[in-house]
Amino acid sequence: MSARIFSPAKTAMQSGKAKTGYWVLEFDPEKPRKIDPLMGYTTSSDMQSQIRLTFETKEEAVAYADKHGIAFRVQEPKETKRRQISYSDNFRYDRKAPWTH
Repeated sequence: MSARIFSPAKTAMQSGKAKTGYWVLEFDPEKPRKIDPLMGYTTSSDMQSQIRLTFETKEEAVAYADKHGIAFRVQEPKETKRRQISYSDNFRYDRKAPWTH
């Protein structure tokens, strides 16, 4: 039984950083998923894959895994790079690309 500890990134539908400051402990799948022959659903008999624990900090998640003897790996979040541009730069006279509509 092993787990992954990570901080989820923002979804594609978000413009801000809401709901991204927490840490998640997710168990790795122990058995592969199968396709049900009758209905075509993807099924799994692995109950651990349904468990998703959330924590305020990375240290709390690591402490929980240590306390319960769970082997884990920590995935550090990638830092986002934001370009600071202003709206008025779209209308500069020395623009590299011409303004088109």
